[in-house]
Amino acid sequence: MVRMFSELVAEAEAAPVEGWGFEWLRGRATEERPPWGYARRVADRMAGVTAALDIDTGGGEVLAEVPAPPPLLVATEAWPPNVPVARRNLRPLGATVVRVADRPPLPFRNAAFDLVVSRHPVHTWWDEVARVLRPGGTYLSQQIGPGTVRELSEAILGPLPPPEHRHPEAAVADARAAGLTVVDLREATLRTVFHDIGAVVWFLRKVVWTVPGFTAGRYTDELRRLDERIRAEGPFVAHARRFLIEARRG
Repeated sequence: MVRMFSELVAEAEAAPVEGWGFEWLRGRATEERPPWGYARRVADRMAGVTAALDIDTGGGEVLAEVPAPPPLLVATEAWPPNVPVARRNLRPLGATVVRVADRPPLPFRNAAFDLVVSRHPVHTWWDEVARVLRPGGTYLSQQIGPGTVRELSEAILGPLPPPEHRHPEAAVADARAAGLTVVDLREATLRTVFHDIGAVVWFLRKVVWTVPGFTAGRYTDELRRLDERIRAEGPFVAHARRFLIEARRG
């Protein structure tokens, strides 16, 4: 049965977006996974340390997959609706979830952790990462690359200038400036497919930097045009960009 534009949009607007899971999109949108297996790498690193920190944990979804957590495991989150979700998800691991501001400093002493990880951080405060790492400690992060799902942003906002932020080269330079040694850097471009306008609306509500200030009401005309395009031409395809960076404190 073909569902109406208004029905799809209303459903997406009513769906919760707390946490950092994307289960609601199952069957409605897909995104290729990066080839390096971030969650597996995190689990491997966690098994060999005594104290670890996950920055911007979201709802704790990635950290919750760690089968052998270290004796001290801490996660931070700045968006208030995510905090109770993360505490619920990470309670079985014995992790402490700390609500923090979206700016430094981190509320931890110097050299507190052997390992710091972060998946899709809003910002990477490299000086703070270096400060809380012990000598020989590692920072492992999967980050959003420049111009990610740009095709979707431009479908709503129109043509955009070249992206100025989130370049891997800038991350490497900032890590080195903080006194860290970059030991690995990998990049990937991942096909992202939206099968209906409801998936688009829900994604834009959750991944807020794609179209800053997005509401379905504000962009009704643009959403209708995109809905018509999907119905006429098939799923809307964009491309997410990711990079993995690993750095160590000497």
